[in-house]
Amino acid sequence: MTLLADLLSTVFERRYLRPSSRRRLDDRSLDDLANDLVGSAGETSGLKLAEDILAGYEELDDDAKLAFFKKITRSLDLNPGAVRSTLDAYESQATKATYRNFLAAAEPRRQELFRRLNRLPGATGALVRMRADLLRLGGRDNELAALDLDLRHLFASWFNRGFLVLRPINWESPAHILEKIIAYEAVHAIDSWDDLKQRLAPDDRRCFAFFHPSMPDEPLIFVEVALTRGIPGSVQAVLESGREAMPAEDADTAVFYSISNCQAGLASISFGNSLIKQVAADLAAQLPDLKTFVTLSPIPGLTKWLTQESHEWDHAASDDMRNTAAHYLLNAKAKGGLPFDPVARFHLGNGAMVHAVHANADVSDKGCQQSGGTMVSYLYDLEKVAQNHENFATTQKVLASAAVQAHADASAIAVAQER
Repeated sequence: MTLLADLLSTVFERRYLRPSSRRRLDDRSLDDLANDLVGSAGETSGLKLAEDILAGYEELDDDAKLAFFKKITRSLDLNPGAVRSTLDAYESQATKATYRNFLAAAEPRRQELFRRLNRLPGATGALVRMRADLLRLGGRDNELAALDLDLRHLFASWFNRGFLVLRPINWESPAHILEKIIAYEAVHAIDSWDDLKQRLAPDDRRCFAFFHPSMPDEPLIFVEVALTRGIPGSVQAVLESGREAMPAEDADTAVFYSISNCQAGLASISFGNSLIKQVAADLAAQLPDLKTFVTLSPIPGLTKWLTQESHEWDHAASDDMRNTAAHYLLNAKAKGGLPFDPVARFHLGNGAMVHAVHANADVSDKGCQQSGGTMVSYLYDLEKVAQNHENFATTQKVLASAAVQAHADASAIAVAQER
């Protein structure tokens, strides 16, 4: 990518031992160590405590991890009385001192615990894995909701766009990175190394991932791109093993056909919007003949919605499925008035528009089960994404092409005639 990105990735290419490879030296309970760490004034002693906490945590089974989460949630919680009294003091006299006191009281000590743990080299990845455990073990426990919000608050700062490094992934990338691309692919499974090579090696294929300086060997999110002439109507055509690759310079369209989040512990921390826009801008600069930037996206909520609405459908009838999918994308709503479909919420929120609906576009078992094989292309017009984003955020109106609107209207007419 850019020289700056290469320099940053080189500067930040640090290797640290994972906490699990360190030997725990203090045999006190982890919650006792956590309380000591928050109250520690010395940097050296704090690092030793952090090392023991993270090493000890890695040794816990699931029950012990859940118990640890509950103990630090309670012992390092807010003091409501202190919050009220410091707020009263600030309201009475708004000074630097009263504001500082209020901020200190209003922040739970758990956040300071995680910040001090993160001072240890290599701890960021350990804390991401810790939150993955929290979501897995206590995701529905109301008592632990505040602990998760603390971690989300900190991660939103630690993983903001300014700290992320965009790297191209290709067939020459290190094997341990390629192995993770295979493991983390969440949209169209990669079945073998040959399958991966078909996605990375040809001149008309690209892959890009965001990395964080403290986790240089762990992709956070990646996108796979096909460079084509025109918009393909089938993901099987994109992934066809025997296809003939074309020179990248001959392409006029960049198709984002798979976007995968990699870290369960970073759920609800958004990277995809920045990733797509950055990749589109970089590709446009590298390949001036690229004029169209679209996705080839699944419609994961379609059959679920059809079942809920007691609609009958025949995925073998291409026109019917195309019309039904268009109606769903433009009109099916979740709570709060946002689109029912999660992928639609993501791309429309990024400033894209619903550009085309494709029947029989994913004939895999997964594609047929979730959408009757139907897929959708969202168009990213680089000159309009900011305006589209603002309009969607304000009105929640789904922006669509005339062709998609026509399909949706045809579906509404068909339903009315049936009644």
